[in-house]
Amino acid sequence: MVFLVGCVQAQEKPLEKVGFLLPHPIDDQGWNAKGYQGMLKLQSSLDVDVLIKEDIRSQQLVREAIDEFSEEEVGLIFGHSHLYADIFMDIKDEYPDIHFISFNGEVEGDNVTSLHFDGYAMGFFAGMLASEVSDSHSVGVIAAFPFQPEVQGFEDGAKFHLPSVTVKVDFVESWVDEEEALKIFRDMNRNNVDIFYPAGDGYHLTIIEEVKKEGLHAIGYVGDQLDLGESTVLTSTVQEVEKLYEYAATRYQKGELESGNIYFDFQDDVITMGKYGQGVSASTQEWLEGHISTYIETGDLPNNLN
Repeated sequence: MVFLVGCVQAQEKPLEKVGFLLPHPIDDQGWNAKGYQGMLKLQSSLDVDVLIKEDIRSQQLVREAIDEFSEEEVGLIFGHSHLYADIFMDIKDEYPDIHFISFNGEVEGDNVTSLHFDGYAMGFFAGMLASEVSDSHSVGVIAAFPFQPEVQGFEDGAKFHLPSVTVKVDFVESWVDEEEALKIFRDMNRNNVDIFYPAGDGYHLTIIEEVKKEGLHAIGYVGDQLDLGESTVLTSTVQEVEKLYEYAATRYQKGELESGNIYFDFQDDVITMGKYGQGVSASTQEWLEGHISTYIETGDLPNNLN
């Protein structure tokens, strides 16, 4: 893992209560659900109380939640989204006894940390697989926002493996707007795209269901989505957020939780490819897994090798 570190805490700290902020409900079967399950595991493994608040998206709601957590003497607060990074930066100095953790946002300061999934490589391998399996040589990414590194990774991986492939990319500009995501899907479907990568944790399941109806293929996102259809899902780019929770909480207890930005990738066993579906032959699986193993060992993607 790569560290961009501010200060390191010097002494052990008791951890009895953890605060957990979710931008959306816990039953979304995606990012928020994985976060909730991660908190349940953390509660069990570290024997801590977890205080959870859902649908917290505005700065006012975040402040109100943190005030309540502070009254409960919570020492560690997880904000399960990049949107919390800026808010935590604005208010962290008002709560010097609380350490704030967000995801995929840029932070700096003594009591704030951001955990980053470095999604470029997982997108790269997903793109390689899509261009290998596609019959139409036209693949598509339905992404939430342009800042997602997996989006550029997918395009680069697809074109590296098959320079003639067409990669269509469009942005929902939301993690949860199913209607807009479906509009993009229908447009791509009309333009002969046969493999879809719905890189948005609030609408990806809806898109996969539509892909299934059309008899096409998809690559799952955040969790392993093979159970949605072994003939539909080729594989998934899986982000093991539960492991990051345990990492951060354990480091906090030891007084070793780094401030600043920490990046995680395949080498840290928190990003993996999911199980493979029926549309991926054994030889193709072996080919892709070989490239992934080389990347884990050397840090070099296939386009960086001679």
